[in-house]
Amino acid sequence: MTAKKYEGRAVGIDLGTTYSCIAVWLDQHNRAEIIHNEQGNRTTPSFVAFTDDQRLIGDAAKNQAATNPENTVFDAKRLIGRKFSDSNIQNDKMLWPFKVIAGFNDKPMISVKYKGQEKVLCAEEISSMILTRMRQAAESFLELPVKNAVITVPAYFNDSQRKATMDAGAIAGLNVMRIINEPTAAAIAYGLDERTKCVGERNIFIFDLGGGTFDVSLLTINDKVFHVKATGGNTHLGGEDFDHRMVNYCAQEFKKKKRVDITRNSKALRRLRTACERAKRTLSFAVVTTIEVDSLFEGIDFFCSITRAKFEEINMDLFSQCLKTVESCLIDAKMDKSAIHDVVLVGGSSRIPKVQQLLQEFFAGMDLCKIINPDEAVAYGAAVQAALLSEGFKNVPNLVLQDVAPLSLGIEIKGDIMDVVISRNTNIPVKKTKDYFTVSDYQTSVSIIVYEGERARSTYNNQLGSFVLSGLPRALRGHPIEVCFSIDENGILIVSANEKSTGSQNEITITNEKARLTSIEIREMITEAESYRVADEQFLKKAKELNALDYCVYKMKNALEKKDMKLMLSSQENEKINSAISKATHLLDINQQSEISVLENHRNELESLLRLVIGKSV
Repeated sequence: MTAKKYEGRAVGIDLGTTYSCIAVWLDQHNRAEIIHNEQGNRTTPSFVAFTDDQRLIGDAAKNQAATNPENTVFDAKRLIGRKFSDSNIQNDKMLWPFKVIAGFNDKPMISVKYKGQEKVLCAEEISSMILTRMRQAAESFLELPVKNAVITVPAYFNDSQRKATMDAGAIAGLNVMRIINEPTAAAIAYGLDERTKCVGERNIFIFDLGGGTFDVSLLTINDKVFHVKATGGNTHLGGEDFDHRMVNYCAQEFKKKKRVDITRNSKALRRLRTACERAKRTLSFAVVTTIEVDSLFEGIDFFCSITRAKFEEINMDLFSQCLKTVESCLIDAKMDKSAIHDVVLVGGSSRIPKVQQLLQEFFAGMDLCKIINPDEAVAYGAAVQAALLSEGFKNVPNLVLQDVAPLSLGIEIKGDIMDVVISRNTNIPVKKTKDYFTVSDYQTSVSIIVYEGERARSTYNNQLGSFVLSGLPRALRGHPIEVCFSIDENGILIVSANEKSTGSQNEITITNEKARLTSIEIREMITEAESYRVADEQFLKKAKELNALDYCVYKMKNALEKKDMKLMLSSQENEKINSAISKATHLLDINQQSEISVLENHRNELESLLRLVIGKSV
């Protein structure tokens, strides 16, 4: 069956925990192009900040994080599609400077102050703001509207997290054509670079260690076919966790040396985190560095020398977790590590020397593949997939992706047992049917409860949803019921059940109602996103008008300083000019409180007076 083709420009977006990246396929260059943001950077921090005047996204938000930590939101990817009661969120919220509270149906909500008022937002809204900024960068680059996108997610993202990511895309005004796994996207980038050099089948191991998530995938590439054999990972392991360890280490050092506890001061912790993140990056190429923060807390400076060995020591258990996941993935794929042709490094944290050393030792000294940019590979591969799904692209490589289900899927049967219908690492898209039987005499309805996970007991797994099949014939126990599981290209699940003799049937598209937004909520958030856009544009317009007025005052003062200029003007003209300068200075002092129309009118008046002064000086 031929895949549906979408009209219009399409982009690939790597929506990361700490940094995001966007790319588009360019026919004229026969390759995908990474799109830089307004700062000229090829990656954008996944930060959103709220102030009394405006909303900031990306670099601008991250740059002011130390002075406004409570209203600067990051790590939204660690919240998306999860419940507030999730143990990971309970642990993380103790480390985040911004406030996370429980919303309706145990949904985590972020509380910030914006323009003097409390604002409560969900992770999808924060992610949508980042996606909107990425889309705007693409539209500026292409000089065309962009509506379609392929968005990447960690391979181990569950059903709820994938749907929440699609919701974020919808709020950002994007049609999400496909959700694909980050390691698979990286494999596309690798394959396009290596395919012409290699003949025959190659087994590629993708090691993707990013800012907040860790994924591994084992793929077989044979000409244009990319076949995922197995995948594994941890949606809560990455560079942010290494930063946490360094911050905790430094906070303890500060307490030991200065006898001062900074763990409850969000501004001090934010400044320390920024210094630790910088030191972590430095230790990827240096064996020792310093963490130095002037006036960290109560006027006390902080200085600490940290070696690469100490950094490795405080994070060794996390590095070891990565290796266990690598081993597990190989076991799932039923493949020996000697059969791997290339180990490809993806994600910024894969640059850590100890991680590379452990990985190289695990694969018996094999040289690690570093030919693709670890920060950009995922977006590059997503852009290729976006072009394949779109009309109008001519020179796109005709690739075939065969991905797998990251987690086992099944239903609860008597005795709190999870009976698996689709096992993990099954190729998708897939459709599987299984027969079940009633457990009571004359039973007229049956409850189908759907779970995902690897535990034998249902209650230890993640419940995705449930529905009731009614209208069963009054029969003795053991009457058959057919249950069908179907997963599409995005990894989205539909479960149906039917009873053949009566034709009774029912189905559910798993939406995880407790965690996912309703269509009404999405529409409301789209409207609110538009109001944010208008507010941002108004702020920029006012800022430009303030700058223009300030420059006009500057030119006027310079013109008046010329010799005998005031003598050339009448007392009435001098009085009018002084009054205009005084009023302009007042408007500049009250800054954002001034109306745009007032600023514009006064600038025009001042420019008219300036022309008068310049005319008299000639």
